[in-house]
Amino acid sequence: MTVETDDRARLIEAITREVMATLAASGGGTVCDGCGGSCSGGCAGQCAPRVAEVVAGGASRVSYTGRAGSVPDDLARYIDHTLLKPDATADDIDRLCAEAVEHRFASVCINPFWVSRAAGNLKGTGIPVASVIGFPFGATSAEIKAHEARQVIRAGAREIDMVINIGALKNRDFALVLNDIQSVVNASRPHPVKVILETSQLTSEEKIAGCALAKAAGAAFVKTSTGFTGGGATAEDVALMRKVVGDEIGVKASGGVRSSEDAMKMIAAGANRIGASASVAIVTGQKSTAKY
Repeated sequence: MTVETDDRARLIEAITREVMATLAASGGGTVCDGCGGSCSGGCAGQCAPRVAEVVAGGASRVSYTGRAGSVPDDLARYIDHTLLKPDATADDIDRLCAEAVEHRFASVCINPFWVSRAAGNLKGTGIPVASVIGFPFGATSAEIKAHEARQVIRAGAREIDMVINIGALKNRDFALVLNDIQSVVNASRPHPVKVILETSQLTSEEKIAGCALAKAAGAAFVKTSTGFTGGGATAEDVALMRKVVGDEIGVKASGGVRSSEDAMKMIAAGANRIGASASVAIVTGQKSTAKY
């Protein structure tokens, strides 16, 4: 073995131990020890202060510990204003950017084709463009994902949301998953990479492993979902992810966040970024039928 290969093998072994230890400590990550499981895992909506207590490192990022009866003035800064529909038009992108400027969202998150247009619209506003890589299934090679990341950065993207290799993670091929993420992180430097786990498709063990691998690979965030596989963010998953990554990297809740109450539950559980197409409704307290 080369030194690099030996180091990688030790890292994978350490991650495997971390996965098993976290599962053992959390009882599988499915029961809340604060209420004996009576909240069915929806702790942030039922007992947010307890979630803030038990999520390692999350408390310093939580500004809300009660029910979502009011919207904080700074909620918009948590939100990536998102439009990933395949039928989005140039007018839709222009409107998305105008809304981001008006409400001061954290970024706009769009498909690679629209990056150049959005970057032009947002020039000088201080609002970055985020784009998705390997989207929505994550089933392309690390080389293709890295190439795609370099392309969107050249076009003006300043944040990258990549989909993990879901099949490899489920197959426990941790070395491949680590390389997949590292390839995109390296190609994207110095810009932050958010790693989409697609939590609705994963077991607790796989969620923990994905978080640990993303952290080890140098990602800036772990992210719950694409919103395209029939499942989205849950407060339980956000709390688990925050517990695994601690306070060292971000947690992004995306998929099915459609109201200010939804957003506040995710923030209470430990999220410090929200991905939503219902962003305007969230910050204005309106209702939205958006699917993402």
